[in-house]
Amino acid sequence: MNIDKTSKIYIAGHRGMVGSAVWRALENEGYQNLIGQSSSELDLRDQQAVQAFFEKEKPKAVIDAAAKVGGILANNNYPYQFIMENMQIQNNLIDTALKSGIEKFIFLGSSCIYPKMAPQPIQEDYLLTAALEPTNEWYALAKISGIKACQAVRKEFDKDYVSLMPTNLYGIHDNFDLKSSHVLPAMIRKFHEAKQNNHAAVTLWGTGNPMREFLHADDMAKAVVFALENRLPDYLYNVGSGQDLSIKELALTIQSIVGHQGKITWDDSMPDGTPRKLMDSSKMQQLGWKQQIHLKDGIAKTYEWFLANAENIKEVSIGL
Repeated sequence: MNIDKTSKIYIAGHRGMVGSAVWRALENEGYQNLIGQSSSELDLRDQQAVQAFFEKEKPKAVIDAAAKVGGILANNNYPYQFIMENMQIQNNLIDTALKSGIEKFIFLGSSCIYPKMAPQPIQEDYLLTAALEPTNEWYALAKISGIKACQAVRKEFDKDYVSLMPTNLYGIHDNFDLKSSHVLPAMIRKFHEAKQNNHAAVTLWGTGNPMREFLHADDMAKAVVFALENRLPDYLYNVGSGQDLSIKELALTIQSIVGHQGKITWDDSMPDGTPRKLMDSSKMQQLGWKQQIHLKDGIAKTYEWFLANAENIKEVSIGL
C-alpha cells in the first residue's frame, strides 16, 4: 500500500508530546490530510466510538501515540488504570484498524517493556526473557500486549503493522506535573521553581546513580515518518540515541541550563528504578534513521518552551 502526501493519516494522541511532534513532522514533510481527535471528542477506551470514528473518517494509515503515561509514582499508585486503560486504547485502535482494512499501523511503546535486568544495550530480542521493573510493570504489560497484537496481525494477515519502542522521550508539550511526570521534565520544573525561590535546595529521588538514555520527541517523530514511508522488514524496532548518562549528570546538566545555583540533595530512601536502560537502536539506524538533536540542545529548547508556557503548564493532559 502506497502512502502519499494526500493520504488520510489518523494520529491517535495528537495533542500529547509525541503525537504533536509526529503531526509537526508530517506537516513539514508536506502531508496534507492529517486527522486527530482530542480525548473529549473521542474516548479511545470506548470501542463503539472508535468504530464509528473509523467508519466516518476512513483513514489510510494509523499512528498510535495515545496512552496513559506517567513516572514511578503514578505507575505505582494507579496500577489498574495503567494496565486496563492502555489495553483498552490500543486494542480498540488495532482491532478496528484491522477490521477496517487498514494496511499501515504504527504502534508506539516504551523501553520499559524490556526486563529490569536486561543485558546492555537492550536488543529487541530481549523482550519477554526475564522479569519486568515492578514499579511500572502494569504499563509495560499493556504495551507488550500491543506489540504482540501488531505482530500477530503481521503474521496472520500480512499487514504492515510495526511497533517502535522509544527510549526516554522529552521535548515541548511534555508533562511537567510533578505527580505524574517523568524524570527530565520533573527536574526542569523543580530547578526552575527553586531558582525562583531564591535558589532553594532541590531534593531529588534516589541515589542519582542509575543510567538513562534520552531522545527528543522530534527525533522520535522522524522515526515515525520513516516507518510510515517505508515497509520495515521486522515487527519491532528500538528508537534511541545510543548514549546514556547518570541521573546525577542529568540533574547537573539541567541545573546549569536552568541557572539554578542552590544545593542538590539526594533522597536515597526513595526508589532508583532500573539500574541502567540503554537501547540498542542499530536495527533502525541501519535502515536509515538517525538521532539529530543532542541532549543539551534539546533540554535548552524544552526549557525555553517551558518558560513560554509556564502559566498553562500546571495541568497537562496525559498523552504519550
